[in-house]
Amino acid sequence: MKTAQLNRMHSGKGFIAALDQSGGSTPKALAQYGVQESSYANEEEMYTLVHEMRTRIIKSPAFDSDYILGAILFENTMDRKIDGQWTADYLWEKKNIVPFLKVDKGLADLNNGVQIMKPISNLDELLTRAVERNVFGTKMRSVIKEANPAGIREVVEQQFAVGLQIFEKGLIPIIEPEVDIYSADKEKSEEILKEEIKKQLSLLDKDVKVMLKLSIPTVNDFYKELMSDPHVVRVVALSGGYGQDEANQKLAANHGLIASFSRALSEGLSADQSDNDFNAKIGQTIKEIYEASIT
Repeated sequence: MKTAQLNRMHSGKGFIAALDQSGGSTPKALAQYGVQESSYANEEEMYTLVHEMRTRIIKSPAFDSDYILGAILFENTMDRKIDGQWTADYLWEKKNIVPFLKVDKGLADLNNGVQIMKPISNLDELLTRAVERNVFGTKMRSVIKEANPAGIREVVEQQFAVGLQIFEKGLIPIIEPEVDIYSADKEKSEEILKEEIKKQLSLLDKDVKVMLKLSIPTVNDFYKELMSDPHVVRVVALSGGYGQDEANQKLAANHGLIASFSRALSEGLSADQSDNDFNAKIGQTIKEIYEASIT
């Protein structure tokens, strides 16, 4: 276990930048950045362009460890370099920012009000490569759309089962059972979810560590007790479709909860911006997310 990185994630001030859009979400991320599908002819060209976008974000002077604790990478980003270094090495050695890797392969079809993760067929090989690339931890996402106890139990059990595999490879898993912010019974789903998480945490051996990535709760400070569990390194929040201002406002009302934003982080950035304008915009966004994360 990388003690310096673990300590930084456990007690450092700041937030996690989610730079892990992949597969079907990559064209959307590029379009938001002002790069249309006509700009690339195939998947390789698409991933080259998205790596250029992420490189521009990471190399920005505003992307600074005074505000950012960690960054979540897509597999393709992990396997590419920035200024001759693997992306994870660049993040830690040049920026003092802890690298994570998205490992899930997307969502299964809706069943029992939830979408569990699709099987991760190459998980062991992927984790081995992540260790070789000096990645610290991983992230994997499921989605809860209804307050269905059986479905939510299945989501949490799957997340923790895969999380244990990840921990045994020497990595810290970020467990992400997202509750859809548009769910009609979001608050009830969160109540069921918290109890299922507590149950799974109670079953862990004392040395096992995980992180939790959760939707910003309907009731402020609802996840406070999870933050004090000895197995939990940190509880972080996803923006979940909220715009940047609304996400920051809701986050600030939840003490101890820090951001792990994706769309809200890149909002307002464009490929056409000058470096000065780009750095000014992302700098403003980073400071606002940071302020919301240190309440």
